[in-house]
Amino acid sequence: MLLLQLAVVTAIVLLTSAVFATIAVQRLAREAESTALAVAQSVASDADVREQVALLSVDGTAIDQEALAGGALQRTAVAAQQRTGALFVVVTDDRGVRLAHPDPSRIGERVSTSPEAALRGEEVVAWERGTLGDSARAKVPIYAPGVSADAASEVPGAAVGVVGEVSVGYAPTRVYDTLVQDALPVVGVAVLALALGVVASVLIRRRLDRATLGLQPEELSTLVQNQQAVLGGVGEGVLAVSRDGVVTVCNDQAARLLGLDAGAVVGQPLDGLDLPEGLVALLGSSGRHDDVEAIPAGTPVGTPADTTLVVDHHVLLVDVRPVSRDGVDLGRVAVVRDRTAVEALTRRLDAVGAMTTALRAQRHEFANRLHALSGMLELGRAEQARAYLADVLDHGPLRYPVAHADRLTEPYLQAFLGAKGVEAAERGVLLKLGPETLVTGSVVEPGDVTTVLGNLVDNAVRAAVAGRVTPAWIEVEVLDDGTDLHLSVMDSGDGVADAGRLFDRGPHGAGDEPDPARVHGLGFGLPLSRDIARRRGGDVWLGSPGGDEHGAVFCAKLVDAVSSEAAATVVAEPPRASSSPDGPHDRHDPRAGGTPRRPERTTP
Repeated sequence: MLLLQLAVVTAIVLLTSAVFATIAVQRLAREAESTALAVAQSVASDADVREQVALLSVDGTAIDQEALAGGALQRTAVAAQQRTGALFVVVTDDRGVRLAHPDPSRIGERVSTSPEAALRGEEVVAWERGTLGDSARAKVPIYAPGVSADAASEVPGAAVGVVGEVSVGYAPTRVYDTLVQDALPVVGVAVLALALGVVASVLIRRRLDRATLGLQPEELSTLVQNQQAVLGGVGEGVLAVSRDGVVTVCNDQAARLLGLDAGAVVGQPLDGLDLPEGLVALLGSSGRHDDVEAIPAGTPVGTPADTTLVVDHHVLLVDVRPVSRDGVDLGRVAVVRDRTAVEALTRRLDAVGAMTTALRAQRHEFANRLHALSGMLELGRAEQARAYLADVLDHGPLRYPVAHADRLTEPYLQAFLGAKGVEAAERGVLLKLGPETLVTGSVVEPGDVTTVLGNLVDNAVRAAVAGRVTPAWIEVEVLDDGTDLHLSVMDSGDGVADAGRLFDRGPHGAGDEPDPARVHGLGFGLPLSRDIARRRGGDVWLGSPGGDEHGAVFCAKLVDAVSSEAAATVVAEPPRASSSPDGPHDRHDPRAGGTPRRPERTTP
């Protein structure tokens, strides 16, 4: 840019200087021609010159060179030459023979340039080369005494009264002797313009260098191409904010995850966008962490920070990093990753791990019981073996620490709740199945069921452990209605203090401490469970915030989660009373704030 700017300035100065020089030379040439013409007219109009030339312009008259060299005509011509500074003043007769010349030895010779136009009565100016070199010369006719130029011009094409001509010339050195002096101001202005151009170019270069961080144009082009390729090719969202708090970059993925319009976001101030408070605090901190609640206290300036947010049922991991180059703060960049599928998969893997542990324990217990049966048969105690086998068929191969486990016969739910019962027992919480439990079909969406039910059970266990009731307990009821599955989870905790925040976004930052008053919904379980349920038309809601005899009650409806076909024929039996240590509780419609009601058991 510097070289290009200098080249442009230099070219402009040289071009204008050349134009000025051309105009000046042409002006001086025209002035020299005008001066030569004026001097020639003055000499040609002199009466003595006209009379002497008329006397000498007689056909056949011999020219006396010595007489003319010392005569009055020669003296008049030399005086005019010296007075005007001309190169020469030459006087000729009507044949073009010199009658006066600066060099007396050339008197009597014919002139070197054609005098025909002047002898025809025409006044001529031109640049020609003669015996004295190049000159700007003028040729004017000399009329006989008593003949005026006006009268002679009335007869075109005829040399009426012309007895000779005067030729006056000016040398180029005389013509252009003031050119250098006239050009000095122009040269000074040109040098000043070049100096200003150099200074301006240097300042522009420094400005561009700061604005582009020292990158050259081809590097900027490559950078833009790479940026577009990276921003359009990565699966993460990228949101960049300048140090002034203005959004400079927002790719399509970031706009989709954060619910923004990618085309309208760039150039907008960060505070004017509908973004989560935690993300605004991180991006707007400009490296000052002491005033941001989401960032741990004492975090050094410029240290990267991360947070996890839930936006429109998306679990987002946001990594915010400061950006600088050569010590210049350029702002902050947030990389947004969608962790919704990972979180859901993690919770499902946790459920599968719990079930795997339960099945491993079940296999071990089943093997032990087979050994017992084998021993009884070896000893011939068939009746005892038959009774032992009937007990196994009645209670299952493994006695889970779940109260009233026989109320649930669906194998998948039985194994899952059995594994959860083991985990709850390890924390001192008793898991029991409520009297409204009845599942006649079979689970066809085990992933959704385990994610939703597992989140509700985990929250209930946490609430029961934090509660004041001893021993702690949770009660789960599962009821199918056609292809829909209704869930109800009640705990013995202290209830929900702030029901409006249960399904809010997750923690604002990695350094947040758990709020003791919020044992439900500390992370992403409830928003994620509600999202899973609502995808198929179901829902997750708070049935009851808590009462004197129990804690919070959470309900869920999962659409198309079970098969409508009965897994087995259910033998009619009278309803059983609740075995809750707090006594039976009233059951209401789920949408009215209670748990699902179990219909009377009848034979299908």
